[in-house]
This record gives sequence, C-alpha cells and structure tokens, in this order.
Amino acid sequence: MGLIAWLVVGAIAGWLAGFLVRGDERLGVIGHILLGIVGGLVGGFLAGALTGGNYITGINLTTIIVATIGAVLVVIVWNALRGRRRVGRGGI
Repeated sequence: MGLIAWLVVGAIAGWLAGFLVRGDERLGVIGHILLGIVGGLVGGFLAGALTGGNYITGINLTTIIVATIGAVLVVIVWNALRGRRRVGRGGI
C-alpha cells in the first residue's frame, strides 16, 4: 500500500505543482507527475527530518501538502538546472 500511496500522492502533488510553478509547461502531465513523486519523497523526508513525523505513508491532506511543497521545490530546482526562467503568471 505504501508504494501505491506514494504514486497517488505524488501524482496529485505534481499536478498541483504544475499550477503553482509557471514556465515549465514543456514538462507535460507525465513530467509533472514524475517530478511530483520525487518531490513527495523529498518533501516527506525533509518534513520528517524537521518535525520527527512520518509524512510518506498514507493519503491525507497533510501528506498532499508536504508532497506539493516538495514537488514545487523539485520543479524549481529542475528548471534552474535546465536553465529555464520562469515566465507567465504564477505564485512562485
């Protein structure tokens, strides 16, 4: 169940990160989902390290928020590594 939960939460987080971070439209839906899965793991690990909680198991609002923050960070880092600038309107 843990792997399926990571995939679902990562997909949701990647989809939300696609709305929050503009200028990365070339990634597409699959790219956002993959970066969302990685971001979910990164966000869950960082939040767990900071608070001592377990944020990478189960599907609930807290894990989705943590995964979305991680996905946004991963997308920003990905764009920085690829040398892309943010264009358009967006929160971040």
